[in-house]
Amino acid sequence: MSKPIKLENLSLSFPHKICFENFSTLIHSGSKIAVIGNNGSGKTTLLKAIAGYETPLFGNIYIPPEIKVSYVPQTITEHSNLSGGQRFNKELSRALSENPDLLLLDEPTNHLDIYNRKSLMGMLTRFNGTLIVVSHDEELLNKNAGILWHIDGGKIKIFNGKYCDYKTNAVLTKNSLEEEKRILEREKNSAHKKLMKQQERASKSRKGGEKKREEAKWAPVAAGIKKSGAEVSAGKQKSEISQRRNDINERLKSLKISEEITPSFYLNSASVSFNLSVSGGSAGYENNEVLTDINIAISAGQKTALIGRNASGKTTLLRALSGDQNVLKNGVWIVPKKENIGYLDQHYSNLDYNTTIIDFISAIVPKWTHAEIRKHLNDFLFRKNEEVNEKISLLSGGEKARLSLAAISCRVPQLLILDEITNNIDLITKEHIAKILSLYPGSLLLVSHEPEFIKKIGINDIYVAENNQIKLDSLCKFTD
Repeated sequence: MSKPIKLENLSLSFPHKICFENFSTLIHSGSKIAVIGNNGSGKTTLLKAIAGYETPLFGNIYIPPEIKVSYVPQTITEHSNLSGGQRFNKELSRALSENPDLLLLDEPTNHLDIYNRKSLMGMLTRFNGTLIVVSHDEELLNKNAGILWHIDGGKIKIFNGKYCDYKTNAVLTKNSLEEEKRILEREKNSAHKKLMKQQERASKSRKGGEKKREEAKWAPVAAGIKKSGAEVSAGKQKSEISQRRNDINERLKSLKISEEITPSFYLNSASVSFNLSVSGGSAGYENNEVLTDINIAISAGQKTALIGRNASGKTTLLRALSGDQNVLKNGVWIVPKKENIGYLDQHYSNLDYNTTIIDFISAIVPKWTHAEIRKHLNDFLFRKNEEVNEKISLLSGGEKARLSLAAISCRVPQLLILDEITNNIDLITKEHIAKILSLYPGSLLLVSHEPEFIKKIGINDIYVAENNQIKLDSLCKFTD
């Protein structure tokens, strides 16, 4: 058995935030570790550092020389002629061909269809080496990880167990702490009432019935002493309660499920007549007809999902609908003008990676005031000056997804097209986006491989891409 991998005092910080500090641990052979945390918390940087890439991370990483390391990144730029799922499978095959002792995967279920997801999880279950995976996929976290590294609040906390156990433990701990807070509040109210009674008795003592002259002379002093003693005692008790409350609040902050920042952005559809239909259509590229016999119809306010295996033509259809000039079309296509479509592709190509966040949004809506732009970015969780002035090229995958949505919602689209919107999105943001899309009054066309996400949105119709065709499918067949 090889020696353990040793991480010593790892720290990652930027001018506007501390991701984590002084993280030390041993990674034993055969461990299955998942790194979780909100977008931008430093998960990818940590994985790259362990893989041996140069990063801004400080500290020491010791990997015994006999350990072979293979790494598959989140964004794969090679094989540009392949789909996202095909790119990942090709890179994963390369990584496994190296017979690694340590396998590092960054968001491996991104872009994978349902069948490839099952295949991947089966492979990870059978993998005998050490696995460290960054993921927001609950199914993977429960099936293929026995240790969690949660990056939150400037620390990395280690939990031994599955993600479902982690959530259950967090809920139980939160409920216990909330009960402690309620007990403290009752103690505080009781202490206050006790003090009021003591002060009332001291006041009555000063105003007592007829007493001797000497007694009358000293009564106010005695009453004052009683009052002072009561106030000191009550003050001490109040201070202790306050300290205990602060301690509980700090412990609540350490829980993943508490005090999360929730996005407040909302996409609203323009109130215009809308119709999308394709009859007897085909779409593809020069010398490569990807889809034939396309027949679809989407009416105003309708939510539609498109599913299918990787490389079945889903993205080609979305590009054709959005007016991509590289896609060749035949048949009858009735679609909105390109400027009335909001399209978010898998690789966030609507972003300008050479500029800052605030300059990018300013260019889209030049008539907006600085305050309006900051309010809009604030809704998408870009709040601090350092954040809005960050170069887009330095953003995490989830941050790029949020910014892409922010750009789309600057100008309200008649049709919203989303290609794998859940890729790179953390669990908290994913839940909120599902809620937003479920309330979205406009027309929506969504590609997703996550049945639970589709259920939450309230999809009206599901189309399936298979055998070079696009056909309407039973909603129950997919979601059951």
